[in-house]
Amino acid sequence: MKIGISGIGMGKGSRPGTLRLVAAHAERLGFNTLWAPEHVVLFDHYESHYPYSDDGSFLAASTVDLTDPFVTLSYVAASTTRIRLATGICLVPEHNPLVLAKQIATLDALSGGRFALGVGIGWSWEEFAALGIPFERRAQRTCEYIEVMRKLWGEEKTSFAGEFVTFKDARCFPKPAQGARVPIIFGGESTPALRRVARYGTGWFSVKLTPDQLATKLAQLQTLLAENNRKLADIELIVSPYDAAVSREQLRRYAELGVNEIIPFVRMPSDERQIPAHLEQIAREWIEPAATLG
Repeated sequence: MKIGISGIGMGKGSRPGTLRLVAAHAERLGFNTLWAPEHVVLFDHYESHYPYSDDGSFLAASTVDLTDPFVTLSYVAASTTRIRLATGICLVPEHNPLVLAKQIATLDALSGGRFALGVGIGWSWEEFAALGIPFERRAQRTCEYIEVMRKLWGEEKTSFAGEFVTFKDARCFPKPAQGARVPIIFGGESTPALRRVARYGTGWFSVKLTPDQLATKLAQLQTLLAENNRKLADIELIVSPYDAAVSREQLRRYAELGVNEIIPFVRMPSDERQIPAHLEQIAREWIEPAATLG
């Protein structure tokens, strides 16, 4: 079982020096993936309900530095050679799919095939409204955009006619180093989210699920995958406990359930000189025990 790091490009993790240090030392210490979140704009107050807090409030201040994930991951790619780079997550329906396909293909090509697209459909209608994008049917929009991007990555010449996207005989180069097989890792724990994983995903990113809760969801996902002639073994399973503590026993249970990667939320120290030692401590707490579990 592997360990990733989330939150790069956010808060103290958005500073150029911090990004370079985190990337270099995370790769040296054997972390598997660097995950960068996305929001274009934030607000002081929301009517929308954030799904991962008890009271529905967003967990970051509206003034937090939150860099564009594709620019951030490109910056990180230039100073690394092995570590995987992923959006955690990209709000796909907020993008033009042709532009997004180009960004992903470019990043994957320049990084030597190290990119994975973590996908979310979004929770803040305020952000969609500010961008002039309908909040309704954002899930359907997301799935259609994934179909469009897969075609653009895998075909010499692409045509598409759907509900949200229509074009004919378009060419999009360069292709990703991974071609049309760029990993698509869907976030979300609801039944509709699991249906998206089963139909379109190569992976599932879950947040704040205990091992027992995860086991229940995996049984449901297994049924949905079977309906699409797929197996649970086809899906990369990723768990983020966010900032919750995880015991050795829970870590073992996650491994028994087939979890491939766990992503603790790592807060970076204000003093960049402390980053190497900080990451070494996290590696001792997470990577070393996880490595004994397969």
